[in-house]
Amino acid sequence: MQTVISLRDIQVSQGDNFRLSVESLDLYPRQIYALTGPNGAGKSTLLRIMALLALPQQGSVRFAGGASSFAEQRKRVTLVEQSPYLFQGSVADNLAYGLKLRGIDGKEQRRRIELTLSIVGLEDFALRMAKELSGGEIQRVALARALVFKPELLLLDEPTANIDSKSLQAFEALLCRLPKYGVTVLFSTHDLSQSERLGAKLLRIENGRLLNEFPVAPESLPTYKRSCDAGRKP
Repeated sequence: MQTVISLRDIQVSQGDNFRLSVESLDLYPRQIYALTGPNGAGKSTLLRIMALLALPQQGSVRFAGGASSFAEQRKRVTLVEQSPYLFQGSVADNLAYGLKLRGIDGKEQRRRIELTLSIVGLEDFALRMAKELSGGEIQRVALARALVFKPELLLLDEPTANIDSKSLQAFEALLCRLPKYGVTVLFSTHDLSQSERLGAKLLRIENGRLLNEFPVAPESLPTYKRSCDAGRKP
């Protein structure tokens, strides 16, 4: 099976004290991966490189099909930051903003917004004002704003760090469902039990070095269905 994204010989130096080193990393379609490691280990830096928001000083980042332009590759991946910022206005305004920039017409915008809000369980939130949302709702809207672009790869930087325990279970159940829609998910977390609940393939980074540097065949990974079933609480 073809990979969604492949990293080879990545090297990034920042100042005198930090260096990110990834010899080899392959992510496969419709899988969930968890990136763990202590603060300052390089998790956010690695996510930004995979999102093509930062360039490595050495090495390559390749998406399946490889020959497309940088701009086209950027459309295949979306990163949601740990503390996402929502624009003023409604939830629908937030989802429509990026679609307008990409030249998506109004009818298609409305169709995508309706579908995406349904996926994240916010069907009735299109006209809700962003300033009225709870922490858990903000995280879901930020996720919807990423999904509305229909990315192949969704990167989440500690997505549950700022939501309460009541919202946590619902958000994890949502993450479990995403591979069903054709999305590969990679999220960073400090909570090892979270990766177990979601049945995610674990990636560990320490002192800027990815420890488990090997391609993982999809047959050795849990499918989204088994992962979701395993992650559900009674």
